[in-house]
Formats: sequence, structure tokens, C-alpha cells
Amino acid sequence: MSGPFLLSARALSLKPSSTVAVTSRALELQKAGVDVISMSVGEPDFDTPEHVNAAAIQAIKAGKTKYTGVSGIPELREAISAKFRRENGLDYAPDAVTVTSGGKQALFNAFFALLNPGDEVLIPAPYWVSYPEMVALTGAFPVAVPTHPASGFQLDPQALEARVTPMTRMIVLNSPGNPTGAVFTPEVLKAVAEVAQRHNLMIVTDEMYEHLVYDAQHVSIGTFAPEHTLTVNGASKAYAMTGWRIGYAGGPRDVIAAMNALQSQSTSNASSVSQYAALAAFQQHEKTTQFIGVALRAYRQRRDRIVEGLNALGLRTPTPEGAFYVMADTTPIHPNELEAARIILDDARVAVVPGTDFAAPGQVRLSYATSMENIEEVLRRLGDLLQQRGQEE
Repeated sequence: MSGPFLLSARALSLKPSSTVAVTSRALELQKAGVDVISMSVGEPDFDTPEHVNAAAIQAIKAGKTKYTGVSGIPELREAISAKFRRENGLDYAPDAVTVTSGGKQALFNAFFALLNPGDEVLIPAPYWVSYPEMVALTGAFPVAVPTHPASGFQLDPQALEARVTPMTRMIVLNSPGNPTGAVFTPEVLKAVAEVAQRHNLMIVTDEMYEHLVYDAQHVSIGTFAPEHTLTVNGASKAYAMTGWRIGYAGGPRDVIAAMNALQSQSTSNASSVSQYAALAAFQQHEKTTQFIGVALRAYRQRRDRIVEGLNALGLRTPTPEGAFYVMADTTPIHPNELEAARIILDDARVAVVPGTDFAAPGQVRLSYATSMENIEEVLRRLGDLLQQRGQEE
């Protein structure tokens, strides 16, 4: 016996990700023999660094494949603590650090540890699709704070504070950001920290793309308001370790303890082998930094080319200061971003993500974590599509 009445209201409230939907449609076309170039998935196209792979192999051979403590092996939490001090100016002791199965679990644990039904959470938009969905699962309400292409999607602290109500409990930040690539300035972050302090709000800051910054300075907001900040990060993006599923967070000890309690009743520890792999990434940080430098140079070249090319085609695209995404205005193709993404996929054979779930109407996201050859071909195909539609009109 089956039917929707057997599912919980919580499960039924979840919206399917447009990222997954577009990727699935693109895979269907590819399986059918159609030459589709995917610009939809936010995943580095670089292999995991060799010293990280070697550490994982060594861990397997040494039999380090058993359960670990829920919050992670002590060596990794110590290495993350040292990383926070070295790279972020944050003083999180090892017992104020937790290791999770990806950054997404760290966020999930944080929201469930901190939010109650009826609370409100301020989230700058465009935003990563999972933030409002996770917040809503707790019974809290996500409140979008719009940012705009004209400013490079920079956050306005006054607009943020204007949305604070007696029910506001949290601010969620993502800088460098997905999907926009925006990097919030130190001045903006300091002002946001002051808002949090004035209204006694918790800041959950997702800094997954912190190493992928081009023309700006990454600053951790926790340096301005440490007692109000939980800093979330992971090994996925900068270290090209998406499949290893290692996230982590540092913050007030009581928050970390609550997150650990939640994790103890859900997934328990992150993969032991993945933890030892991540340990090598942190401990051998000179090698890791060299790897990041190579990747960053490639991403910068790709960013410059795709931004130049899209703007030349009349698809207005701000230059992102971080991450590996661009947001393009596709209203010249169709006023509705869902329809524009469908046309781009079906007619140009390019998979992009409509801005609908990002709260970015009229725009689509393209990931330039792909080869320069693919970028050139995507620009050619989009040019052909626009020319064809111009002739039809």
C-alpha cells in the first residue's frame, strides 16, 4: 500500500532542487547520444591532490576503517583548529570544532541545534537552494534579503537590519557565494556583525569557497563577532574532495555540543578514511596551497573568458569575485528563467541552472568549473541560439 498520505508533511514540504532536475534532464539527453555540455554542477573538475589520496590509501592499509568519535578524530579537529587560527584569525579550540559528513550536514545540524518553530532567519538572495529548505524543515521561516546584479550582489547591512523582527533568530551568510560569486567586503561583514550583536542574533557563515577568491579579500565574519558566529566550511571545493564528504564547523562550545548530540543520533562520525585524507590536506598545507594556486589560476582565466563572452552576446553578467559561478541575465532568450533554461538545454544543448530556486528571476547560473574548450563551445552555441531566435523574430 502506498500513497502520499503515508509521507510526512515535512517530507512533502521539500522542493526538488532545480540543479538536480536540470542535471537529470541533461544526463537523459547524454544517454540518448545527445552532445550536452553541462554547466550546472558546482564541482571542481580537478582530481583530488595526490598527497590527500596517498593519505587515504595509507589509512586503509593501516586499518583505520573503524568508527571514530562523533565529532571527528582528535588529530583532524586539532588540524582544523590550527587552520582556523592560521587562515581565518579565529580562535576555536579543538573541542569547539566538529567534523561532519560534508558541509551540508554541518549546516543541517546547526539549524536544528539553534532554531525553533516560528523563528525567522535572514538569508541574502540570491542564495544557495538548500538554505531556505533546511530552515523550513525546522519549522522556522526563511526571510530573503535581496541583493542586486548592479552592485555585484553586495549585501546592504541596512536592508538586512530593516528585516529584523522580534522573531528573528539567525543570519545566514555565504561569502564567497553560490550562486553569485559575490564576496562581501570587510566593511559589510563588520556592519552585519554589529547588527547581530545589537539584536542578539546568531550568524551561521558558510565559507566553503573561501580559497577561491580573485579580486577581493576573504574575511571571516567571526573575527568581528566570535560569540555570535558559527563558521562552517569543508574540504569539497578548494581541495577538490566533493565525494569524500568532509565538512566541519567551529563556534561556541554549547552550539558545537548540541550539533554533536544531533549527529550522534543521525549519521555518527564522518567516514574514517575521508577524515585521514582531509587531515593530510590540512597538515600538509604547503602542498595543498600549491594545488589551490594552480586551480585558482585556471578558474580566473575561465571566469574572465565566460564573463566577457556572455556580455558580448548581450547576456548581462556581473564579474564574480569568488567561487566558480556566474549569473547571467537570460531575458533576451526568454523573460522566464525556467523557460530560458529549457530553451538553452533543448536548443543549444547546454545545461544551466534556472535562478528560480536561488530567488534570482530572469537569471541562470553557469558553473565554469569546466575546461576552457567547453566554455568556448558553450559561448559558440549560445551565440548560434541567439542569432537563430533573432532571425525568427
